[in-house]
Amino acid sequence: MSEETLTAETTKGVSGGRPTHDEHGHITDFGYVKIFVILAVITAVEVVWSYVNVPSYVFIPILFLMMLVKFYLVAAEFMHLKYDIKLFSMLFVTGLVLAGGVYLIFLSASQIWQSF
Repeated sequence: MSEETLTAETTKGVSGGRPTHDEHGHITDFGYVKIFVILAVITAVEVVWSYVNVPSYVFIPILFLMMLVKFYLVAAEFMHLKYDIKLFSMLFVTGLVLAGGVYLIFLSASQIWQSF
């Protein structure tokens, strides 16, 4: 056996055939800067949007949409959920949906919807 074959076989046995940290496609430093700029622009749009006089049934969904885009970018890129196994993403989304449901129940129980 050659030295390369032996190294590949022992590495595969130790890591279970999974890619190493450097092999599974993390974002580059420039990618992080691009994500930062996108997040900064969306935040600036949110601030400007807060000064626009529109009805709340238009204001809140648009603001919520911008929040979801920012949340996805942070969770996918900075928390590396985009590069991890799908189980982690499913667990994260399940917890997020449950937390959102509990929050909506709280809003309904406290009758906050009457102010809209």
